Amino acid sequence: MAVVATTIGTIITMMDQTIVNTALPTIAHDVRTTASASIWVINAYQLALTVGIVPLASVGDIVGYVRLYRVGLIVFVLASLACVFSQTLEMLVVARFVQGIAGAAITVTTGPLLRRAFPPEMLGRATGFTAMSVALGAAAGPIVSGVILSVASWQWLFAINVPVALTSLALVMIFVAPQSGTGAPFDWKSALLSIASFGLAVFGFDALSHHAPWWVIAGQLGAALIVTIAFIRRELSLPLPMFAVDLFARAPFTLAVFACFASFISQTIAYIALPFLFQTVMGRTPLEVGELLLPWLLAAAAVAPFAGRLADRFNSSRLAAIGLAIFAAGLALSVHLAQHAAAWDIMWRMAVCGVGYGLFQSPNNRSLQSSAPRERSGGPQAIQGVARLLGQTTGAVLVALVFSTAESGVRASGTSAGAIAGAMVLATVCAVAAAAASVWRGTITGSIRLARAS
Repeated sequence: MAVVATTIGTIITMMDQTIVNTALPTIAHDVRTTASASIWVINAYQLALTVGIVPLASVGDIVGYVRLYRVGLIVFVLASLACVFSQTLEMLVVARFVQGIAGAAITVTTGPLLRRAFPPEMLGRATGFTAMSVALGAAAGPIVSGVILSVASWQWLFAINVPVALTSLALVMIFVAPQSGTGAPFDWKSALLSIASFGLAVFGFDALSHHAPWWVIAGQLGAALIVTIAFIRRELSLPLPMFAVDLFARAPFTLAVFACFASFISQTIAYIALPFLFQTVMGRTPLEVGELLLPWLLAAAAVAPFAGRLADRFNSSRLAAIGLAIFAAGLALSVHLAQHAAAWDIMWRMAVCGVGYGLFQSPNNRSLQSSAPRERSGGPQAIQGVARLLGQTTGAVLVALVFSTAESGVRASGTSAGAIAGAMVLATVCAVAAAAASVWRGTITGSIRLARAS
């Protein structure tokens, strides 16, 4: 029941990152705002999710993950209802921000809850379910959005969350007993530094992707760097840091985090560039674009639990490296697709990407989760969440920079095939870098085991 409940929670938090994308023009019209201002309906959720992960992971350690998960679901339901009844952009943005905070509470607790539900020798299965849920949530967003908007108003995009979240809450209340946390005092200084650090970084990356004046970009990224240094120095001085910087002293853990970060950069670049290729260059409809990308998401969701089982039996570094190599191959095969390529010719390449990505995620997540004792499970989960969100942000910025650089001085209204190919090459390079980090991690881990054996 813990698996079912956390799977539902992960799916709805992932789904809500993208479910409103196609509805923004309608939302902008209904709340009487501009198209550019309506983007904050997406940004508010993403920003809250990013800045809330580290402090809420600490709250989970303190009060217990089950309690935090329950509260997160309740707040998510209330925020979703607030989105449904919002009449202005300001009301909707505030509701989405609160929804993002609740999403962060759900995100940081799913890993620790699954880790407690499974014995240590089956941890790979737990991370496999998490990876499957992430893939299903990412797949569900655009699909559910398209179905709902074809028969109902945009408010139903948020109303659908209510029965789903309440189902997860009921399962947790009935079947999962609350567990006590550490009871340690909450570190408000670290929390504020964390929020400022990641918040300024997100704003700086956003300014970079929108070609803001250089002094604005430099100011925000410079401030983010200063605050981040102060944050890390404080965490290093604490015996039990909020952000588990002490784990980075272990080279295998650091390499696993880098592989996670680089893989999400690669995935995000592809998720943005490929729809431009299919729609702008190949002339496919939005519905056809979704159908072409679906094999990637379904393959990742299908392979992830299987990869988790393999990670319990075999070397996780090797499995992650093999998965990333397959992922990089799928991306490389998609760089120069013919303009009139048949649907099946595109879809099998997408499936290769999904198989590789699904094979990588579960073993890598298992390595991250097993790097800390159970009472500090929130630490690796927070770091993994930050790596994912910053990887997605970085990927979006890199796509924007590649497109703008390739198209500077060109009057064509559509994105050029050369710019898209350049973005896909960059995605492939990031996947190869992540694979190299996994190979390096395996080498270091093997050396450590030999040293211990001797």
